[in-house]
Amino acid sequence: MTTRSYDERLKELKTKVEQLKAQERDLTKRHNAEERKKRTRRLIELGGIVESVLGRPTTDQDKVRLLYFLKLQEQKGSFFSKAMNDESVGGDAND
Repeated sequence: MTTRSYDERLKELKTKVEQLKAQERDLTKRHNAEERKKRTRRLIELGGIVESVLGRPTTDQDKVRLLYFLKLQEQKGSFFSKAMNDESVGGDAND
């Protein structure tokens, strides 16, 4: 029976630690990429909704107008955020 030395065992443990750190980095990268994809999809869908309401493609000026309009709604009484947070408006997206 061969007994591993202290140095050999320590080297094995350090190797395992490095492998686990690499796995953690990979998992974090995968998770972040998945979250970016979800966010991108949401943003694209919102843009599609805006264009469907306008009935035409949006322009750079439309972005400025929309931002101004939404900020104005919030200043006047948080109308936008209240409507967006009201679950009775628009129904459930899962219906």
